[in-house]
Amino acid sequence: MNIPNKITVSRIVIVLMMIIALFVLDLIPGFVSPYIGNSGINVVYLVVAVVFIIGALTDKLDGTLARKWNQVTDLGKFLDPIADKLLVDSLLLYLIVPHFSLDTLSISLWCVLVMIIRDLVVDALRLIAANKGVVLAANGFGKAKTVLQMVAIPLVLLNGWPFTYFDASWGYFRIASIIVYLATLMSLLSGAIYVIKNISVLKEKAK
Repeated sequence: MNIPNKITVSRIVIVLMMIIALFVLDLIPGFVSPYIGNSGINVVYLVVAVVFIIGALTDKLDGTLARKWNQVTDLGKFLDPIADKLLVDSLLLYLIVPHFSLDTLSISLWCVLVMIIRDLVVDALRLIAANKGVVLAANGFGKAKTVLQMVAIPLVLLNGWPFTYFDASWGYFRIASIIVYLATLMSLLSGAIYVIKNISVLKEKAK
């Protein structure tokens, strides 16, 4: 196994350990995670946010190294999207509702459903295309969606920090929530464009 693939596998292992640890903490009776002063930042979620950011950065790193060192493999192509979805979707699902011991901002259920269903549809379309020997390119909206997700999740984990000052001034509006909605919108738009542009791969060839 080459170094880029080892980085990908390490990311998968770290994310799995992080999610297991979060659910275990929720099951500990009377467990209350401390906060950093009056910042509203939960210490456990701070650690999770750091792990998430490192995972997002290594996602870029393994692909860059694989191409630079000419070490692109079928295993890497298989593991990389799994690591990406595991990193993002697992936390989206976890943050659907506030947890009794780890209160912070939550993400609306419908936002999570839109983002996850979009990924399932796009991945299914790519799989069908791959079976026909066709490679489907990503669109700009999809890249924007990914960037917004990578920004939104740490913001939610950190309870809106570092934009809490603006949140207090604006009252009802919270920047973290706005970015979550933008990520949802980009998911919807990119998914729709992707399907419309590549709907032809679903058509069976006439016999």
